[in-house]
Amino acid sequence: MAQKPSIPKGTRDFTPAEVAKRNYIFDVTKRHFETFGFQPIETPSFENSETLMGKYGDEGDRLIFKILNSGDYLNKVDDATYTTKNSTSLTSKISEKALRYDLTVPFARYVVMHHNEIDFPFKRYQIQPVWRADRPQKGRFREFYQCDADVVGADSLLQEVEFIQLYDAVFTDLGLDGVDIKINNRKILAGIAEVIGAKDLLIDFTVALDKLDKIGAEGVKKEMVTKGISADSIAEVEPLFSLSGSNSAKVSTLKELLSDSEEGSKGVEELAYIFETVAALGLQSAKLSIDVTLARGLNYYTGAILEVAAPKNVDMGSIGGGGRYDDLTGIFGLKDVSGVGISFGLDRIYLVLEELGLFPDTLDQSLQVLCLNFGVKEAMAALKLTTSLRKSGIKADLYPSDAKIQKQFKYANNRNVPYVILIGEKELKGNSFVVKHMDSGDQKSYDLKNPDDFIQQLKNG
Repeated sequence: MAQKPSIPKGTRDFTPAEVAKRNYIFDVTKRHFETFGFQPIETPSFENSETLMGKYGDEGDRLIFKILNSGDYLNKVDDATYTTKNSTSLTSKISEKALRYDLTVPFARYVVMHHNEIDFPFKRYQIQPVWRADRPQKGRFREFYQCDADVVGADSLLQEVEFIQLYDAVFTDLGLDGVDIKINNRKILAGIAEVIGAKDLLIDFTVALDKLDKIGAEGVKKEMVTKGISADSIAEVEPLFSLSGSNSAKVSTLKELLSDSEEGSKGVEELAYIFETVAALGLQSAKLSIDVTLARGLNYYTGAILEVAAPKNVDMGSIGGGGRYDDLTGIFGLKDVSGVGISFGLDRIYLVLEELGLFPDTLDQSLQVLCLNFGVKEAMAALKLTTSLRKSGIKADLYPSDAKIQKQFKYANNRNVPYVILIGEKELKGNSFVVKHMDSGDQKSYDLKNPDDFIQQLKNG
């Protein structure tokens, strides 16, 4: 007996109904991207390893899927390297490419390679899958879609304001009212590290702080200690773990705490400007809150950092995030190109919409009309009608065989088809067709040679 097939952990098959729901999220997001002036691009699913490695920190690097070289990939490995069984030195010899970890670093590579063709500021959006060798769990997959929007070539803080508005517009349109857009600034984190005497351990500090929601304050403190941050320094920063009050109060606290740090004070100034500007413009349904523990452990962020929390009545991690990166393209040789971007966690957004029942009911209707098949002559007439309906933009189909009518009705019911058309011998002689509404059971006849009345009824809902 053949072994039952399976798929890798952290990946999924998608049913037609699931694809329809995912496309709904894609379509809403794309529409707002384009309304805000963003243009679409696509990049390859895999990149040269040197493009990706070293851009996400040690933890990110470990989650990058490497691709074995084609052919005899062990041929270039000398005996000494092979016998040491050192995975790091061995990987560089047997793998030159890797699946992309996110869309931001490939985008930076794209900008560098095409900068002579690009009109700056360049606003791009990109919706493609990415891969991470992470431990699969609810809302966390090894293959998933990212949905990014970025602006490069502009250092104005109005871009951050615009992205907050974009988040608000998309989530409001999806029916996710009241999402919490959290904001912080990497300069503030650098300033905190400076004033507590841990300036040289900024990366370790932010990586540990970024885990606050996962491992709690005690876990963060223990990790900081293992990274060489003193207990006295941790005690100084500990009050920030539970900083409360209004956004204005938080800004005041940060101003006082970071008054001796030039970089930290600059971060507070930027944060205050963004908050005040958004407050003046207003948001539709989202709320903006300052979270000084927000770190986002990606090394390329240099300014504002954003993260969107799911509604409080849903047990889910962040459903979006992003921030400012002032010199990401510099790692590829193109200096002084500032950028800022955000990402939508489409798979998590899907789970949230599903849990809250926010998908439109019409998404389940892959067909509006099904013509039943009563035989060869009747089927030909039904096919002509189906063709006419399709030309008018109606999703219509003909059952392919003259199976028992009960079976055909069951098929229509399983497909959630609202209207079934019957053209039997009687209707064929009278040049008519009968439309049955599946929910109500009502039936109405129409002229087979002139189905416009029925088409108009469908279009009017």
